[in-house]
Amino acid sequence: MSTIAELAVPAAEFALRHTLEATDNLDVEIERVVAYDPEHVMPYVWFSGTEPTLETVDDALADDPSIEAAERLTDLGDESLYRMNWVDDVTVILHLLTEERATVLDAHVEGKQWRFRVLFPEREALSRTYDFATKEGLSVEIRKIHRLEENRHGRFGLTDAQYETLVAALERGYYEIPRGMDMDGLSDELGISHQALSERLRRAHRTLVEEVVDIGESDARDERE
Repeated sequence: MSTIAELAVPAAEFALRHTLEATDNLDVEIERVVAYDPEHVMPYVWFSGTEPTLETVDDALADDPSIEAAERLTDLGDESLYRMNWVDDVTVILHLLTEERATVLDAHVEGKQWRFRVLFPEREALSRTYDFATKEGLSVEIRKIHRLEENRHGRFGLTDAQYETLVAALERGYYEIPRGMDMDGLSDELGISHQALSERLRRAHRTLVEEVVDIGESDARDERE
C-alpha cells in the first residue's frame, strides 16, 4: 500500500548547509527534484527572505561545496527560483528516487531542519530508506505517516460513511463559528439518528488524529527497528 511519510533531517547534515549557515532569515523550498545520473541531483529551489540580497545568496551558493553549479532562473523580487546540481550529501535522495521509486512531494527548510514529504510505493520502502539513511550516518526523524487506501474516499483510514459525513458537515457549516448547521439539522440531512451521527463524527475525528497528526509511539518505533 502506498505511504506518505514526513521526514526531518538536520540542515547541518544535508545539502545547502553552507548556504544556510552563510545567510540569515532565508526561506528555502524545493519546487522539483530530479536525479539525472547516479551521482547527481538537480533540484529547482525557491529562495525567499527579507534580509539576504540576491548577491548574498549567489555568493553563498558559489562557495557551497554541495553545489556543482547554480543558475538563477526567475527573480520575482521577494523570491527567486534557481536550478542547481547537488553533488554532495545527496545519497539518500538518490536512493529515494532511483532505488525505491519514491516521489518527493515537498521539501523545505524549517528552522534548522530539512522537512521532506515523500510518497513511497509501499510501506516497506520507507523502512528500507530509513535503514539506508542511518547506515549512511544521516539523522532521520520520521514525524508522520499517512497510509493511502486504494479507494480515494478511504484515505487516512476513513470509511466511506465517515468521509461523506465529514464532507457534509464541512459543506453545511457545522465547523463554522457560529455553526451554519447544528447536529440535529445535520443528522436529518444525512438521514441518521443524532446518536449515530455523534458516534460517526467521534470515530472519524479520532481516525484523523491517529492517522494525520501523530503516528503513535509504537508505529514510530517499528519504523526504526
